[in-house]
Amino acid sequence: MENTENLSSEDESLLLQSLEQQDNWDGLPMSKFQGFWCPVFVLHPLLCFQRNFKALDTDVLLASVPKSGTTWLKALLFSIVSRDRFPIDQSPLLATNSHRLVFSLECFYYAEDDDPDLGNLSRPRLSHSPPSSGSPQFPHRIQLQDCIRLQEPIGPVHLGTRIFLKNRLWPDKPYGEVLSLDEAFDMFCDGVQAFGPFWDHLLGYWNASLENPDRVLFLKYEDIKRDPLLKVKKIAEFVGLPFSEEEEKEGLVGDISRLCSFEKLKDLDINKNGIHFGSVKNNSLFRKGDIGDWQNYLTPAMAERMKTTLRAKLSGSGLILDI
Repeated sequence: MENTENLSSEDESLLLQSLEQQDNWDGLPMSKFQGFWCPVFVLHPLLCFQRNFKALDTDVLLASVPKSGTTWLKALLFSIVSRDRFPIDQSPLLATNSHRLVFSLECFYYAEDDDPDLGNLSRPRLSHSPPSSGSPQFPHRIQLQDCIRLQEPIGPVHLGTRIFLKNRLWPDKPYGEVLSLDEAFDMFCDGVQAFGPFWDHLLGYWNASLENPDRVLFLKYEDIKRDPLLKVKKIAEFVGLPFSEEEEKEGLVGDISRLCSFEKLKDLDINKNGIHFGSVKNNSLFRKGDIGDWQNYLTPAMAERMKTTLRAKLSGSGLILDI
């Protein structure tokens, strides 16, 4: 792993020039850094984050790849930790997209400032980071949530990201022509994608959750969909804020689950008409949220290749995939 401590500006420039380069399927320039394909625009903020971030014992970091349930889990996490400050009917989620309540470390805080002052953030401090940012190495007792669509892993993440970027985020093709689905799928299965390889994230956090279950909570998208009440309570316990008996009797667990449901969030005016950033609309963050919808887009041969690839990559890990 590259040593990013005490790098001068000249050293950082030389490091970035030495990295392997590859364009993503949408033309986005990437560099292979610390074993992962990192979008070039994230590299400097990422280095600043790794160099300057000082963790607190109460910090909660959500680590997830794009289009794997991040918007939903940010809403759940925020609602759980802030429930003593905001009654359900006064939740900031009713007027604010969850990405504006749980910001990205690299794409927001360290993109704005090389060494931002995070001291004024409410405790516990909530943040999000792609799994390739070195987050499992955080010191102290850091809680990391990894919400990955594991039941049909490559399909939904790959398709959701492709639809989001091609049709909604970059419809004008700022990085050039977009590859076909077949070509993009080949790259995905070879591990070449923004913040990929995907399976390395799975293995990294899966193994970390086995070694340090008090620091790393490994969640599956499908499991949350099937039993949201159970997972809401599990997340609350993990971050050290379990629901009291009185809260459970009052139905607060169910209230939070309903407030943060895909249907509720998608139907809010802020998420139908608000702006995410730049010209990107909040409604682009919500597609269907259905389990197994990838089967309507991938051919049987592609689906079989996906399953074979995942089984081979995760073989011997003990991580069970429902495929």
